[in-house]
Amino acid sequence: MNRDRLEGKWKQLSGSVREQWGNLTGDWLSVVAGKHSRSAGIYQEQYGINMEQGERQLKYFLHRKRHWDVSRR
Repeated sequence: MNRDRLEGKWKQLSGSVREQWGNLTGDWLSVVAGKHSRSAGIYQEQYGINMEQGERQLKYFLHRKRHWDVSRR
């Protein structure tokens, strides 16, 4: 297991904790930030890339798909 994968697991854990804390306190910005952090950690763990590159690719993906209609899913 390389360092990027280990950092990805840590990012997933911290994102989950942040998300749960946001749920407890009612702070929806913390919930969203925790979900984003957890998604970046999963991506980093799966592909073994560094954190900056993973976040950049995730932001690019979210920017491209910002017009999706998720209400029908």
